[in-house]
Amino acid sequence: MINASIFLRRALLADAIFSGVAALGFTFGASAFAALFNLPEALLRETGLFLVAYTALVGWLASRTAVPKPLVLLVVIGNAAWTVGSIALLFSDAVSPNLSGELMVVAQAIATGVFAELQYVGLRKSEGAVAV
Repeated sequence: MINASIFLRRALLADAIFSGVAALGFTFGASAFAALFNLPEALLRETGLFLVAYTALVGWLASRTAVPKPLVLLVVIGNAAWTVGSIALLFSDAVSPNLSGELMVVAQAIATGVFAELQYVGLRKSEGAVAV
C-alpha cells in the first residue's frame, strides 16, 4: 500500500467519471451508438458492461488515501493497452466504422492514453509504503 497523492486520486476520479459516462452510454445506448458509429452493437454493449466494473474499481481507488500500488499499476497498464488496442482495432478488418466511429474510437483512445499518463505521474508523486 502507498499513500496516494492528490494528483493520483484526481486522475483516477477523472477516469472513473469518463468511464462511467461511457459505461452508461454503451450499455444502455448500444443500438443507437451502433447505428451512429457503424460499430457492432455487441461490441459496444460488452464494452459498456466491462466499463461498469472498471468504473467501480477506479472510483474505489480514487476514494482511498492509501492504495495498493500493484492495482494502480494495473490500471495504468490497462489504460495504455486499451489505447493501443483501440487504434489497432481501427487497422484491423474486425470492424468497419464510419468517419464518426473512427473519430470516436480515436478520441477515446487519446483520452484513455492521457489518463494512463496522468495516473502514472500521480503514482510517481505518491508517497512511499503505508505502515500496516
